[in-house]
Amino acid sequence: MSTVMITGCSSGFGLETAQLFLARGWNVVATMRTPQADLLPASDRLRVLALDVTDPGSITAAVAQAGPIDALVNNAGFGAPVPVELTPMETARALFETNTLGTLAVTQAVLPQLRERGAGVIVNVTSTVTIKALPLVGVYTASKAAVNAFTESLALEVEPFGVRVRLVLPGRSPTTRFGANAGIHLGGMDHPAYGPLVAGVIASFRDSSGPVTHASDVADAVWRAVSDPAAPMRIAAGADAEAWMAGLQ
Repeated sequence: MSTVMITGCSSGFGLETAQLFLARGWNVVATMRTPQADLLPASDRLRVLALDVTDPGSITAAVAQAGPIDALVNNAGFGAPVPVELTPMETARALFETNTLGTLAVTQAVLPQLRERGAGVIVNVTSTVTIKALPLVGVYTASKAAVNAFTESLALEVEPFGVRVRLVLPGRSPTTRFGANAGIHLGGMDHPAYGPLVAGVIASFRDSSGPVTHASDVADAVWRAVSDPAAPMRIAAGADAEAWMAGLQ
């Protein structure tokens, strides 16, 4: 039976993806910074492990506990809606430490066993903001665009070893906790120059009318990336993401 390891499973995309793989008969290693086993249905095919993708020791321990892995889904990450000019360096570093370097570090920890086995899949979840510029998410976009870049090079490097690497690009998802978590890092609302822009953009981010991305869309896209060898390198997740990828919005 195949095993998938998924990062960032405490809510949203990661949690939904773990539930889908469980429902379809896979062994699931669901990781999160603070393990909460009751978030997922009880199963002898489920393990919930602690994992902080910014901590090398935590990565090493989680991968060792996980055992043989057939698919890795790098989903852990966070956003920070703040104008580029006002983005604190501490926030910028944290975005890259988690979204970019965390994804890279977990990939490097798992990849050797896939390469040596001559089989396996790595799926990195980024964002469609990397293909369409939006205000307030410049540094977040940069952290995700960097993942796109190394993922596409990695795919070429490991294809001869029988390892597949794919990207899943979700759109805007106002129904998940991503926005609420990102709100902790909101900046510029009271700035005399940027305040009106920030207020308007935040209102649009919270608007759930029109096409949006649901957590189930991302889970389905990840499933496709893992299970379909013919899946494209970049897979849009969500109606808005599909429209953006097709250049319709």
